[in-house]
Amino acid sequence: MSVLYDRSETIRESFEDVKFTMVLTLGLVIMVIFLFLRNFSATIIPSLALPFSIIGTFAVMYLLDYSLDNLSMMALILSVGFVVDDAIVMLENIVRHMEMGKPPLQAAYMGAREIGFTIVSMTLSLTAVFIPVLFMGGVLGRLFREFAVTICVAVLISGVVSVTLTPMLCSRFLSSMHKAKHGWFYRVTERFFEWLLHLYDVSLIWVLKYRMVTVIGFLILLGATGWIFVRIPKGFIPDQDTDQILGFTEAAQGTSYQQMVEYQKAAATAISLNPHVDGLVSSVGGAIASTLGGANFGQLIIHLKPRHDRDKSVEQVILNLRETMTEIPGLRTYLQNPPTVQIGGQVTKSPFQLALQSPDKEDLFKAAELFTSELAKEPSLHDVTSNLQIHAPQVNVKIDRDKAAALRVNVDQIENALYDAYGPRWVSTIYSSVNEYKVLLELLPEYQADPKALSLLYFKGSGQRLIPLDSVATLHEDTGPQTVNHFGQLPAVTVSFNTRPGVPLGDAAKTVNEVAARTLPSSIGMIFQGSLDAFNGSQTNLTLLLFVAILVVYIVLGILYESYIHPLTILSGLPSAGFGALLTLLLFRRDLNIYGFVGLIMLIGIVMKNAIMQIDFALEAERISHLPPKEAIYQGCLIRFRPIIMTTMAALLGAVPIAVGYGAGGDARQSLGLVVVGGLIFSQMVTLYLTPVVYTYLAALQSWRWRK
Repeated sequence: MSVLYDRSETIRESFEDVKFTMVLTLGLVIMVIFLFLRNFSATIIPSLALPFSIIGTFAVMYLLDYSLDNLSMMALILSVGFVVDDAIVMLENIVRHMEMGKPPLQAAYMGAREIGFTIVSMTLSLTAVFIPVLFMGGVLGRLFREFAVTICVAVLISGVVSVTLTPMLCSRFLSSMHKAKHGWFYRVTERFFEWLLHLYDVSLIWVLKYRMVTVIGFLILLGATGWIFVRIPKGFIPDQDTDQILGFTEAAQGTSYQQMVEYQKAAATAISLNPHVDGLVSSVGGAIASTLGGANFGQLIIHLKPRHDRDKSVEQVILNLRETMTEIPGLRTYLQNPPTVQIGGQVTKSPFQLALQSPDKEDLFKAAELFTSELAKEPSLHDVTSNLQIHAPQVNVKIDRDKAAALRVNVDQIENALYDAYGPRWVSTIYSSVNEYKVLLELLPEYQADPKALSLLYFKGSGQRLIPLDSVATLHEDTGPQTVNHFGQLPAVTVSFNTRPGVPLGDAAKTVNEVAARTLPSSIGMIFQGSLDAFNGSQTNLTLLLFVAILVVYIVLGILYESYIHPLTILSGLPSAGFGALLTLLLFRRDLNIYGFVGLIMLIGIVMKNAIMQIDFALEAERISHLPPKEAIYQGCLIRFRPIIMTTMAALLGAVPIAVGYGAGGDARQSLGLVVVGGLIFSQMVTLYLTPVVYTYLAALQSWRWRK
């Protein structure tokens, strides 16, 4: 015995790649901390938030009976970039006080008191983003509930660690930096950071002087974000290369089982010669015949060599095999990359399916043939087929009941004789010492293939006389339905199709609706099934989820700040993040799938952190130092510039390994990484200037409202 196919191999490989990605992300984040602080002790302190947060998350996952799968591990990878944010903000503020000459204990106390509320706001707002995900229904909700809980737990634990452990470690292990001597690396990097801060200072003064230009740019950006969100190609659950291809073969209607076996042998031989194929399973009849509707269907389960042992992806192998299979006359082959998650639907020859329904079978069959032929002409689709089998050759046996009664032959005798001949009928079982064998009664194959052999069937009449079939019945050859399928108690035809490489599912669904609008009469109903139906439902649900997440965050921020105005300032950077994320997907020719939507939801929490740090300082400066809003936000932007850059770079580099799409299954997760990286880069450049401008305008609005 040899193992032909083991799905756990690709799962283990993907899990190992995810673990490597997690370690790589951890190294990148620690590197960012060191480059900005240039101190080993200061680098270790926020890095300790990582093991505490992740181990604490493991404990909660254990209590909730969660497993370490691809989704929960992906959540932990992204968490690596987030859980250090709070510790970085706390550490940087304490280091800032130490650079002003304060001893470590005093700096830790004052820095923690000054930044404590900011960290609470950042932690709760990021956690609130994922609250709507917890209440998602259907398959998507089941998939991402574990993902959302894992991130929320990691962020909450990191917040607790940042306001307790981090300041304590700073007070004990950091040495005074006032008038300390530094090496050449520190001096070079410090000059670079000072130049960067000076550049930001000059540009921020100009932006605050010409605030209306920024507002006009923001409005243009807001409109562009809405336009690109509507126009970007939409996808669903991306396929993964799991070293497997699923295939179905189809011969002409009425093809016998024996002939189909010969076709299937030819197909299996041709596929086995491909250098990328490791093995296959070929089957005809049985469950396949009953599922697809006839003996003229077969199934192929093709196992490819591991991804690292072949130079072509599964889609490229499928294209090569399609060219090979066209050389087999009389057989049509449908090959597909099995979906990552099978969502309902029926077993069809192509992955995406829809059902046409009508109480009138004649109208249904005619409309289904026209619809399928028109759909097959669309260049964005291929493998368009249906389960409509109405041209199967058949022999109609019309019994002359008067003659049969005169000869004492009843209908049951005729039906039983036909079943004995073509059934086949199980008449006995032979038992041996180690096995048992069924005895089947049927005609020899050469008689089964010839309709004229029906006249050779005899029945026992009165007086034990043998009466031929053609003396009591007439035979007529024509074509008719091989099967009549039903869906929802109505006759139905299931049409299935596949998309060509690079064509998003959203564009394919739009094409199907356009073809249906011009070809299907009003009496024919169309119902999407399986993953196509789930995709249509997910687009509305995910868009609604995005708006609900923003609303929940606004409510949480309103409670924290006891204001209707300041949450709007914090949320003003979201359009820039969305624009950068969607533009990145377009540049890399990726569709907006469910991973991309999760990335957009995460961006809401990440982008808000920058604005929270700026606004918290400005509000504190207004209350304590009585600075005007414009001066307060200006000072806040300059002082919080370093922690903003540090936290953004940590989150950015935490998502880079996912954006690269490294390892098994990495191409499926790539959209999430691209969304986070692209959104952070663009929003970082915009929000550093947009947030202070919006703050000054809304502060003026609030002051006017108070005076009124």
